[in-house]
Amino acid sequence: MTARLNPYAAAPEVIKAMLGLEEAVASSGLEHSLIELVKTRASQINGCAFCLHMHTQDARRAGESEERLHLLAAWRESSLYTPRERAALAWTEALTLVAQTGAPDADYEAMREAFDEAEAVKLTMLIGAINVWNRLAVGFRSQHPKAWSAAKAAA
Repeated sequence: MTARLNPYAAAPEVIKAMLGLEEAVASSGLEHSLIELVKTRASQINGCAFCLHMHTQDARRAGESEERLHLLAAWRESSLYTPRERAALAWTEALTLVAQTGAPDADYEAMREAFDEAEAVKLTMLIGAINVWNRLAVGFRSQHPKAWSAAKAAA
């Protein structure tokens, strides 16, 4: 796979705005572990290798277990996630796949049981942000660092 373009170079002013949103989400008060689980789950759904590489590494550095990362795609069948994480993951799936799901009331209600109003907005902004990053990386074929190393070795 070949990168299509570098969005950071092509439109730095809008990327700067996205980085501002990213910084706001990171300092929003949501748990770092929850943020990384949400980013990883949305990236799994969207098939974003670049973001999966980044966020699984970030999660590991922050102390996330390999077991929880490996089971994240099947979180509904695992008891390793807290009720708050489960509510966030369901909301992540509902909003990442919003064209199919319509953001069901049951997912919203479960999320609201675990998150107050302000946290609900922060979580929703987190989900929106990672979906934008996924679309940038997948759409422009951003290469994760291991791919760069492999491409250089093959050349």
